[in-house]
Amino acid sequence: MILTGPQIAREVEQGRIRIDPFDPARCTTNSYDLTMGSLVGVYLDEVLDPRHEPEVEYREIPSTGYRLERGDFVLGHTVERFGSDALVPIVHAKSGFARRGTFAHCTADLIDLGFYGRSTLQLYATLPTLLYPGMPVAQVSFWQTFGEIDQLYAGKYQGADGPVPSRSHLDAWAVAARG
Repeated sequence: MILTGPQIAREVEQGRIRIDPFDPARCTTNSYDLTMGSLVGVYLDEVLDPRHEPEVEYREIPSTGYRLERGDFVLGHTVERFGSDALVPIVHAKSGFARRGTFAHCTADLIDLGFYGRSTLQLYATLPTLLYPGMPVAQVSFWQTFGEIDQLYAGKYQGADGPVPSRSHLDAWAVAARG
């Protein structure tokens, strides 16, 4: 079951959803609008090997915009920190952003129960486009769980505070593969 915008606002008031900063006007029919942060992360490796930590360069998005060319992939982040211990957040691109030929968070959209932080956005341009800090880029919906919650998320992305690159090199299989 997906929450409506008014129910999201009520859940924030009751503390079952945390969104900071929170603006009730950004509650939509069944989601909450998220805005683009001020940094992008650009991978510098020629080939990304999941067994090794990637090299990333962080770039400030100027007020005049950050240009993505066709085929560019960068990591962005939301201004908002959000999460819930009771409701599952799922991040989607805003349709207006997607209709400009840019994918935002097209994979890894499911946020674990117990995560709280800024969401890293995987941004891919199919057409040249500009990114601006503070622009509406994504939305988060919240879903009711069914069944017991054994444990809340306490993983390697907890507390994210900007664009966070892949940390797959910390997974047990990657550590074992490196010997």
